[in-house]
Amino acid sequence: MTLIDFYSGVDDKLHTACRLSAKAVQQGLKVMIYTPDAQVTEQLDQLLWTFSSTSFIPHCRANDMLASKVPVVLSQQSEEFLHDDVLLNLNIDYPSFFSRFKRLIEIIGTTSEDIQAARKRYRFYQDRGYEIRIHKLNGEQIR
Repeated sequence: MTLIDFYSGVDDKLHTACRLSAKAVQQGLKVMIYTPDAQVTEQLDQLLWTFSSTSFIPHCRANDMLASKVPVVLSQQSEEFLHDDVLLNLNIDYPSFFSRFKRLIEIIGTTSEDIQAARKRYRFYQDRGYEIRIHKLNGEQIR
């Protein structure tokens, strides 16, 4: 069954996505980042190259010919997923295909809209019996 982690109190969801992706890659996991639209995909693509001054996270988009070889893949399409390790959801809704992954990461921003949407997703997962862990960041660094 998919293990679900909510990270709350996040000021910058894209930076947090980069940090969590880097942490997963260091653990030998592959990450699919499910983005809501082309603009977020582009922003995240650029940020994954530059967010750390001492390293970068190898990544590409799902339609790239290297997608099966890199540890982090960005996609807006549910049918483009190439593995089942970690799904990092940046969408406002729960991904209908999340249960095929071993782990789902949900990042909660600080806006009331984001918090309300996260509560809906939390209830959805909880009602279906998934194990949910909550990590309150409130500006803290992810290690």
